[in-house]
Amino acid sequence: MKKVENPQQGAEHVYQIIKEELENGRLNVLGLATGSTMIPVYNKWTESELDFSNIVTFNLDEYIGIPASSPNSYASFMNEHLFDKKEFRKTNIPDGMAEDLEEECAAYEELLEEYPLDLQLLGVGENGHIAFNEPGTSPDSVTHVAQLTESTLGVNSQYFENDEKIPETALTMGIKSITDAKKLILLAFGEKKRVAITKLLEGNVTSEWPITHLLNHKDVIVITDLEI
Repeated sequence: MKKVENPQQGAEHVYQIIKEELENGRLNVLGLATGSTMIPVYNKWTESELDFSNIVTFNLDEYIGIPASSPNSYASFMNEHLFDKKEFRKTNIPDGMAEDLEEECAAYEELLEEYPLDLQLLGVGENGHIAFNEPGTSPDSVTHVAQLTESTLGVNSQYFENDEKIPETALTMGIKSITDAKKLILLAFGEKKRVAITKLLEGNVTSEWPITHLLNHKDVIVITDLEI
């Protein structure tokens, strides 16, 4: 676990890892996350000389029923904070407007198998969810339709603009999809994340706290400002 003073210091630490992985040719496919935790990370990248032009990316999730053009979509978030400012070889985000959602999930998982993740960025929800894998999600889960909990809806609704209603479902990479990545970087800042990080550090794997499935991975870096 890497203890930092604030999210900006955490972003600097992520930057150094990404820079080293790029320079050593170990980073070809990069898993990305959304949310306020990631903004300082992406700001650091866009202000830097990092070259992502040969990198393929995969985002963890997307809301169902919101077009990519909506300011509330994760596609819009990624465009605003990263994709409009840095060139990538190819970017992939699940299509929450797909006519056949099961087919979209299967196609996304096939792409992940074709382009195995070298590194995946992660945040964590207050209830321990990673991506939209809510408590109770199987560790063997792959990309799927997720039903969001009241806890997640309550937290995420504060970020919604124009009074658009937050969807109750989303497409998300599964726990297996995530933990198949060679390296994982989890960022958690602020008191609201304390319980989830404490559960992780207790060392007991339980589906009631999806974050604890990371304990089964051999290369996880946890970056936090919490004293635990």
